[in-house]
Amino acid sequence: MKTNLPIAVQLYSVRDAMAADFEGTLKQIKEMGYDGVEFAGLFGKDPAYIKALCAELGLVPISAHVAYAEMMADIEGTMSAYETIGCKFIVIPYMTEEYRPDGAEFDKACEDMKILGKAAKDHGLTLLYHNHDFEFVKLGDEYGIDVMYNRVPACLLQTELDTCWVNVAGENPANFVLKYSGRAPVVHLKDFHMPAVKPEKMYALIGIDDGEAEEEKGEDDVFGFRPVGYGMQDVPAIIAASEKAGASWLVVEQDNPSMGKTPLECVKMSIEYLRA
Repeated sequence: MKTNLPIAVQLYSVRDAMAADFEGTLKQIKEMGYDGVEFAGLFGKDPAYIKALCAELGLVPISAHVAYAEMMADIEGTMSAYETIGCKFIVIPYMTEEYRPDGAEFDKACEDMKILGKAAKDHGLTLLYHNHDFEFVKLGDEYGIDVMYNRVPACLLQTELDTCWVNVAGENPANFVLKYSGRAPVVHLKDFHMPAVKPEKMYALIGIDDGEAEEEKGEDDVFGFRPVGYGMQDVPAIIAASEKAGASWLVVEQDNPSMGKTPLECVKMSIEYLRA
């Protein structure tokens, strides 16, 4: 199904191209048909310059993934930088083991999110949390991700549900988006291929050392990311759920390229599928 929601791309998907040619890559993203971008690092560029560049290109700088530790190390400086760029959202993209729901510092992480959420609001931003599958560990009768969102109020923390990892965790992505209706302003569209037997270690694919990816096997025999519409996700159902849940943006993300394509070719395939 087509959607009237604007579509952005998470620039981590094309991180090498961004490092090599920041301006040229953003220009290509706009030419592909994307409405906006979600940053993953600023590559040494000045926030005011990035704001002007996005305005010149006609791209909306909707949000940015910023490491939890980086935010906590300089809360005001971080929030000010992304306020200057014009972002509407700032996102915790990942938590190291000790801060996860089954980690020793989970309570601290929840309290820190309240601090970050308040600081974000003071700068005209909204704090989001981008999940993987490890937040779906059970704490009593509840998933850790639900415990987190219960502890940190919606006025301080909204969701950025990564629909790939929701699916990998064993939940229906469309249903999970609907579960957070009114609290899901940005939804990550991420497609993937899963072999018949789920691998024990998959995070090497997203740059995290949990063991070597099984590169000696064929692409269809290992877990891998795909352009949107080319994997196992029920993309029309996720889009419909996002609209019903009150989302304001859809964001394409593909952590690593596949199908013999470059990262830029993959994100182009995704937007062409979504616009078709």
